[in-house]
Amino acid sequence: MFHFFKKKKTVAETYDHLPVTTDIHSHILPGIDDGSPDMQTSLELIHGMQQLGIRRFIATPHIIGDMYRNTPQTIQAALGETRAACKKAGIDVQLDAAAEYMIDDHFLELLKNKSPLLTLHKNILLTEISYSTPPVNIERIAATILEQGYKPVLAHPERYHFYHHNPDIYQHLKTMGFILQVNLLSLTGYYGKSVKKAAAFILQKNLADLVGTDLHHKYHLEAFNEAKNRAIMHEMLEGRTYNDLESLANLK
Repeated sequence: MFHFFKKKKTVAETYDHLPVTTDIHSHILPGIDDGSPDMQTSLELIHGMQQLGIRRFIATPHIIGDMYRNTPQTIQAALGETRAACKKAGIDVQLDAAAEYMIDDHFLELLKNKSPLLTLHKNILLTEISYSTPPVNIERIAATILEQGYKPVLAHPERYHFYHHNPDIYQHLKTMGFILQVNLLSLTGYYGKSVKKAAAFILQKNLADLVGTDLHHKYHLEAFNEAKNRAIMHEMLEGRTYNDLESLANLK
């Protein structure tokens, strides 16, 4: 018997997962930055994102000189505790950690001293800049990072409002050597219309190689759980490959 009429899938059924399975940017380690405040919250965030298809997490706590002076030691300690808590709770997850380095005086001092830095993979280093003002010497800083053998990723460039009036800056950032990482929620308008527009521009120009959740708290998780938001993410990322860290590390 032929069935000419098939039940149409709902948006929730069609997009029951996120468009990536590895999250390379999140703040899910407890009590060391402005992300998860405690272990119970960390477990809830991790479990919630697993339900949406995330299989591997690379936690990226902030390292900011005047706010969150995390070190490889503090981050590895929090990672170990979170892995142990996941195991105890029966959460089977691949959990690793790097860091999100604010490009500030503290970061420049770490570079100057050739201090070991926590990377996403091999030499891929996640960085961010202030939301208030752009660094005046960003070209020189990028060159210094590259000279030390790192490949810098600029986190969520679409969220820096001072770049919105000059979208050509995103190509310029790529020319400097930055890999661009867009926040998934930026695509939905979560951070505002101008951020959504900038994110769409970056994707349309094929300037982004990485996407991340930048997950901090339950409100982000709630936004990811909205089927309409997941549909937007899938539609905007369709046909593109993101978060291939091995290929990025091997690029010359």
